[in-house]
Amino acid sequence: MITVSEAAKEHAVKLIKEENKPEGTFIRVGVDGGGCSGLTYNLTFDHLLKADDQSFEDKGIKIVVDRKSFLYLVGTELDYTGGLNGKGFVFKNPNASRTCGCGESFSV
Repeated sequence: MITVSEAAKEHAVKLIKEENKPEGTFIRVGVDGGGCSGLTYNLTFDHLLKADDQSFEDKGIKIVVDRKSFLYLVGTELDYTGGLNGKGFVFKNPNASRTCGCGESFSV
């Protein structure tokens, strides 16, 4: 399962409204090869499911992930930070053995 912090929920709801996203919009998360640690996170809004998608709902927010990415993201919490070191969505991934300084890439 992938969970959502209260801060991430609030910011996602705000963005969906501000960007006038269609009914049924969800957060799609995934993993791609690249970055300084080997794997990078990706996060987008979407409203179309694909055949190999797995979906989860936490705090009223639907999270969708493809089967391959799920293997790297199981147990992850999506959070949001607005701190001095930058603001944005943050992945708290218990499977990551190493992360880069900016937090956008990881390895397992």
